Amino acid sequence: MDALDGIAVEVDGEGDEVVLMIHGWPDTARLWDDQVEALRPDFRCVRLTLPGYDVRGPRRPTSVAAMCEIFLALVERESPDRPVVLLLHDWGCVFGLHFAMVHPERVARVVAMDVGDARSDDLRRELTLPAKLMVFGYQSWLALAWRIGGVVGDAMTRWMARLLGAPAAPEEIGACMNYPYDMMWTGSHGGFTDLEAWVPTKPTLFFYGRRKPLQFFSRRWADAIDAREDSRVVGVESGHWLMKEQGEEVNRTLRAWLLGDP
Repeated sequence: MDALDGIAVEVDGEGDEVVLMIHGWPDTARLWDDQVEALRPDFRCVRLTLPGYDVRGPRRPTSVAAMCEIFLALVERESPDRPVVLLLHDWGCVFGLHFAMVHPERVARVVAMDVGDARSDDLRRELTLPAKLMVFGYQSWLALAWRIGGVVGDAMTRWMARLLGAPAAPEEIGACMNYPYDMMWTGSHGGFTDLEAWVPTKPTLFFYGRRKPLQFFSRRWADAIDAREDSRVVGVESGHWLMKEQGEEVNRTLRAWLLGDP
């Protein structure tokens, strides 16, 4: 295990092409254990726990720009001569797709899981009022837990994680992970005003879980991916954490696509 700017980085596997794995809430680099096992014979898997997401470390809210700089430094260190594949989930999609827009020369392909154009006008128009209230309910709760912090904030966060079916162990979950929700609703730490709206300009594999009360991508966005000959949209019979709930199917599809068998 190596480190970058105080952030633990794990590198596994063989191959000339790097797959940079970026998780979301309330997870760590451990989320990708099964994907690393599936890909390591043919790819070099690089993963990190997002800054501030290690419950044993200090609170570390990180702006969009700062997050992008961390990713860039990691890509330049681990794959200086070749663009990487991004493997993203949840908030990892938000930050990672922004990185792909800002540094397109450093990204060859994108695999995104369950979050797409989450802040687009298209999605806002598609979401029903009950869905919008659901989003506000859980996200404002987590933003409040971030503000409260400590034992109470951690308990609030773990309760919500359990309610939403997060697979991470409770002892690995804490309010320290919630700063993106505070950024979303209060504009703290730079907010998301500078977030680049991602469009599918790279070969893209997009997975989404079908068994969910709402989706975080618009139909128009998914159709734009499906329209590309080098890209795919794949629905999986799962909830949000599809790489855990349907890991065998996800890994089989992921490997085939990355190895050139769409």
